[in-house]
Amino acid sequence: MKLLLTILMAILMAYQAAATVENPGMTSGTPVMTSGAPVTGAIWPPSVPSLPKSLPCPINQGFLAVSVDLTGPKSEEDKGYTVQGRPLDFVVTVDNRGPADVETELCVLPEGCAPQWFSWTTKTLSIPAGASRSEGLQVTPDINSVAGEYKFEVEASAKCSKPGKANGCFRVQNYDYVSETYVSGTGQFQMSKDVSSMNSGIKSDKDLNFVGSVDSLIKNEYLVEQAKGRTPNFQEQDAVDNYNSLGWGTLQGSEVFKSSKVFGGVGARVNENYNLAQMEYQNQNFNLHQTGSLKKMAEFKTADNFTGYLALEAKQSIPGQRSQKEKEVYMGSFEIARRFVFRDNPTNSQPCSDGSCAKPSSGMPCFGGSCLTSPPYYNPPCFGGQCTGNPPFSPPCSTGSCAEFVQNLNNFVKSA
Repeated sequence: MKLLLTILMAILMAYQAAATVENPGMTSGTPVMTSGAPVTGAIWPPSVPSLPKSLPCPINQGFLAVSVDLTGPKSEEDKGYTVQGRPLDFVVTVDNRGPADVETELCVLPEGCAPQWFSWTTKTLSIPAGASRSEGLQVTPDINSVAGEYKFEVEASAKCSKPGKANGCFRVQNYDYVSETYVSGTGQFQMSKDVSSMNSGIKSDKDLNFVGSVDSLIKNEYLVEQAKGRTPNFQEQDAVDNYNSLGWGTLQGSEVFKSSKVFGGVGARVNENYNLAQMEYQNQNFNLHQTGSLKKMAEFKTADNFTGYLALEAKQSIPGQRSQKEKEVYMGSFEIARRFVFRDNPTNSQPCSDGSCAKPSSGMPCFGGSCLTSPPYYNPPCFGGQCTGNPPFSPPCSTGSCAEFVQNLNNFVKSA
């Protein structure tokens, strides 16, 4: 019996010595040295543990500082105002105040605004450590937006950085008058538009007689009497695309823009007359800024390609200060680009309209005190101070624009 057990133990030990060693991390069929002899069927090399997909954030994380600012100088008046359909330009700046570069995700939260008002609502910025990056953001309220104040928020986030956010805001004004005309087709039509506003000092007259075919003809007018920011008080937009006469008529018209000095305008006038057989294109604008950030400015610009007759006349007259006049007449086939800018920036020597005037020793009409009576001059009421003498002309009114006109007239008399 003992002999039998000894034989069985010897067989078992021989079997174990001949067995193959197999590692699940080894490649099958690769010989492995075991006890000095290669063993087939083993897997090699052993597997290496994979690294985690992302490393943990450091203890001292950075943070993102965000600012949302309107473009333009800090001193610009009411630059946060706009009207329906007119864009406002913002600048979003993100400062990476952290020790590592980051991929920053920007997100606009519209709040009371419509998402489609924004030129973008998400944006990615790569910002090095300790640096900042800026991105322009344009906001355009749609034509159905309600007048009032609007706010939105811009949020910045990045891995291993504390997020930041900032608010932007603006105000929408209503138009006082809107007239939009779009024409496309072949035939004949007539159009007349007349606009006058004493509050804005503007008068616009236009008459047009159309015979021919056109792909597109646009005549738009907009009025905001107490415009703020960069919005014009009055704006005229004209555009023509591919007009051709039918042979028995042309595109004829007369247009006049006038900013009256008497009613607080810039004293400018632009006349345009035309009789055209063909116009490949026209892009024309007239903008009057009587109030707001660009107050006391009128601008006319046009770019045209045409065949026929076109006359342009522009002038400005400020009594006692400045006068200029330009006139151009074209007959034939031309491509032109013209721009006129008229300003009336008051100086300290002008009488003011708020009652705080210059010293009365100038001999100009005073806005305070009691003026000496010396016939045959009219003695205007004064509101404080002393008048040292009567000028050749005295205003029968106390408004700033009337007194300014009289002062300019007195300056002219003195210089004669």
